[in-house]
Amino acid sequence: MFLKRLLFIIISIVFISGVSAQSTIVEKYGQLTVKGTAMVSATSGDTVQLVGMSLFWSQWMGQFYNASMVKTLRDDWKATVVRAAMGVEMGGYSENPAEELIKIREVVDACIAKGIYVIIDYHSHEAHKNPEMAKKFFAEMAKRYGTYPNVLYEIYNEPLQYTSWNKDIKPYAEQVIAAIRTYDPDNIVIVGTRQWSQKVTEAAINPIADKNTMYTLHFYAGTHKQWLRDEAKAAMEKGIALFVTEYGTCDASGNNNYDPVETQLWFEFLDQYKISYCNWSIADKDETASALKPGSNAYGGWSDSDLTESGLLVKENMIMKNKPIFDTLVKNEKVKVNKEKKKK
Repeated sequence: MFLKRLLFIIISIVFISGVSAQSTIVEKYGQLTVKGTAMVSATSGDTVQLVGMSLFWSQWMGQFYNASMVKTLRDDWKATVVRAAMGVEMGGYSENPAEELIKIREVVDACIAKGIYVIIDYHSHEAHKNPEMAKKFFAEMAKRYGTYPNVLYEIYNEPLQYTSWNKDIKPYAEQVIAAIRTYDPDNIVIVGTRQWSQKVTEAAINPIADKNTMYTLHFYAGTHKQWLRDEAKAAMEKGIALFVTEYGTCDASGNNNYDPVETQLWFEFLDQYKISYCNWSIADKDETASALKPGSNAYGGWSDSDLTESGLLVKENMIMKNKPIFDTLVKNEKVKVNKEKKKK
């Protein structure tokens, strides 16, 4: 009986210590790694599905790249991941590197402070044409943030239709991944696929030899139907892990053809296979894909009246998916606080 009681006490102490340590999303899941077709937690080994928001091109909606906005996404929308979409061409990083770096760092720093995950997205359609610039950027990011488990690197947003996986995208990715791994051997790298990140089976046939690499799948529900879900399933059957770093509820152009029914079919598919996903986008541009109505506060604190149809749908789904997780973390935080009070 004594031994049983002692064992119970030991187990209880371990359990409470573990629970009290998990007061943020990143503390809950820890260092994310790729295992087969899944992204898994360091703390439990279970599959992790992150659900969050992507920001718009940084050079055109830079006002939203701030810590207050991140706080709203975490606290009100229950986002577990934020994608910082740093525009590269067209007035972005290639022309104004210092300005764009400031925006990215503010979002990354805010996500780290709030204990959620963040995707550093190299938002380009032709990144493979200048691998040296990408290597420099990601080496800097890895050197600065490589010790934080919060960070994921998306090194090529949407390669265009004309590119080749074997000749253009994969060789580029291997170079950039090598630059990242110089400073960060652990955090996940996400690689775009041909035709606006749709041709994931091409990557599955000839994958990158890096154990913590995932592959990007993008969809817009008004355009991309069952055929693209079939493409995704075929890629996973070949053994690669997918991350939907960008999806929309409307036409692929970002405007018109709002389709909540098809969006729901995609949600069900993503949930079935535990695929993480981020919605495009936190922006107040006057188009269907924007989550916010024109003139919305760039610093967050939005009410539902500030949201578009798409924004309302996305927020509702995110809360439904993530709120139970956050509720558990709140309870854990209370356990931690009470434990610390007793020590005093």
